[in-house]
Amino acid sequence: MSRVTVELANNGYDVLVEPDAITSAGSLLQPFLKNNRAFIITDENVAAALLKELEASLASCGVSVATHVLPAGESTKSWQHLETLSDFLLNKGVERSDTLLALGGGVIGDLTGFVASILKRGCNFIQIPTTLLAQVDSSVGGKTAINSKAGKNLIGAFKQPDFVLIDPNVLDSLPDRELRAGYAEVIKYGLINDADFFAWCEGNSSKLLQRDAEALTYAITKSVAAKAAIVADDEKELTGIRALLNLGHTFGHALEAETGYSSKLVHGEGVAAGIALAFHYSVRRGHCDGVDVQRITEHLKQSELPYSLKSANIRASGETLVGHMLHDKKMSGGTLPFLLANGIGETFLAQDVDLNDVTEFLDQAD
Repeated sequence: MSRVTVELANNGYDVLVEPDAITSAGSLLQPFLKNNRAFIITDENVAAALLKELEASLASCGVSVATHVLPAGESTKSWQHLETLSDFLLNKGVERSDTLLALGGGVIGDLTGFVASILKRGCNFIQIPTTLLAQVDSSVGGKTAINSKAGKNLIGAFKQPDFVLIDPNVLDSLPDRELRAGYAEVIKYGLINDADFFAWCEGNSSKLLQRDAEALTYAITKSVAAKAAIVADDEKELTGIRALLNLGHTFGHALEAETGYSSKLVHGEGVAAGIALAFHYSVRRGHCDGVDVQRITEHLKQSELPYSLKSANIRASGETLVGHMLHDKKMSGGTLPFLLANGIGETFLAQDVDLNDVTEFLDQAD
């Protein structure tokens, strides 16, 4: 068992990483269920694998449960499903003191958290992430959102969970592609500010991707602790420190937008390619050593993750991709900050990037 505390001024919370936590979820979650009832929100895929076990564990502790099962996939983060879920909860008589349980990946966590932030001006919610990407990233930090026609995650709110329960064993049933996609976010933490952790990833990725329990538990706990430290310093992205967590995302979201946020390129794959592009662009600007870029490229290749536009199957022009970036929620005063690097573990926020230069760079990139 590993416990990480997200230290916030007004609403800190714990993240518990414990194998087989789903089995004992009833006793672990009951202290947070003020009305001794819970509302589970999940998707069809997760429901088939884990829902009965979670419901049984809660029932064994006398917790009454109402469950809403949504379609799986990025399209669920929509106005339509926000309305459907809100109506379900209101029809079930949800109260502000009730707790919503987000059982699923990032889509379910984002949608559930957003509903919790607005329903009756704020309900409680708990994250039970079931993908590696959600366990190491989206379940911690309080960012919630849905997508719109203009772009991804443009409608949302900061809403911290009351607790995060992470069971590494649920990853046994996660498809290999989704596990690798989540691993891209693990790599990110080493590249931001922990060169030693990136070196650990280089030496242990094979074990982790083969679902070695010890390697997974260590990587998840290390990643959560890294994110918790950054979020504690800048909960709502007011100082710029939290922006470091977006390494690879400005480029990556543009690539995802080009695919229509489809299964052609899932989020973690977009982040992986975006990380590679961010480091290549850092070399172009004279910040970074080509040796570091080669290390990153080789590690992404070894992990079977995209490491270039070509490997991500993106053939769009630089102008098109930069056009997608113009919808980025980080745009301010007509400028877009970029996460660049002076080397592995030395990421920084650049406020002086010329988008015309980015266009030219992308046209020349492999």
